Amino acid sequence: MTRPVEDARVTVVVMSRNRRRELLASLSRHRAPVVYVDNASTDGSAEAVRAAHPDVDVVELDRNAGAYARTVGARRARTPFVAFADDDSWWAPGALALAADALSAHPRVGAVTARILVGADERLDPVSVEMARSPLPPPPGGGPGPSLLGFVACATMVRTEAFLAVGGFDRVVRFPGEEERVALDLVTAGRHLCYLDDAVVHHHPSSVRHGPAQRARGIARSHVLTGVMRLPWRRAGARAAQALTTGAATRRGALDAVRDLPAALRERRPVGPEVLAMLDRLEEAAGAAREGQRV
Repeated sequence: MTRPVEDARVTVVVMSRNRRRELLASLSRHRAPVVYVDNASTDGSAEAVRAAHPDVDVVELDRNAGAYARTVGARRARTPFVAFADDDSWWAPGALALAADALSAHPRVGAVTARILVGADERLDPVSVEMARSPLPPPPGGGPGPSLLGFVACATMVRTEAFLAVGGFDRVVRFPGEEERVALDLVTAGRHLCYLDDAVVHHHPSSVRHGPAQRARGIARSHVLTGVMRLPWRRAGARAAQALTTGAATRRGALDAVRDLPAALRERRPVGPEVLAMLDRLEEAAGAAREGQRV
């Protein structure tokens, strides 16, 4: 069967590990050429994809590289834009073209993040609500939607050249929480990130997932390492201190980060004052929102 191609400007890059059932179900929904990067699965995922979807470009890694697998996939793409998807997410019909149009119309925009609908009942993901209400000023000359300083990988389309120019997802942060360092670097490079409410991504969370505590641990690890790589020492230290004192899961995440500190230090390039001002604005807005909830 020939895969329908919605937009020739886009390649969909999917990474997965040991979630064969969800992967096989979701791959047929992608309306673009697909690069699937397998993170050293042991459940026969790669072989199953080759058999069921012979048009998919399958890349097998010999170890679990986390989000770096998406960078491997993006390097194989021959299109100006790459849309990321996980094994339990897919872009709705028409969404790939909308996102590609937005990037084409705004050359300084490096990435757009779609609206995320969760589950069969299509609940709006709270992160989409936050992005739609972003307090950041619009890009100079305007953009396709509210400005961002972060994104959700499985619902984001990137300008391939810009993404790879900042190194893509790296081997240090890995997963989860891998988006922040890329976002900081894109904005530092003069690219803009925007939320695109008209484009929709469906996310049907897999039953084979980390529990909340394990996810909080992983995000804390990434938060600490990203701080070391990109923030002034005072702010990086404050992140580590917060992780160590928030709870057991985040404390374990901070301690997990210790083994990767040498690698993070080798990649240390602190962001400039403009990006720090954007971070301050987002933190102030988040604090005000929390205060409003307590009233």
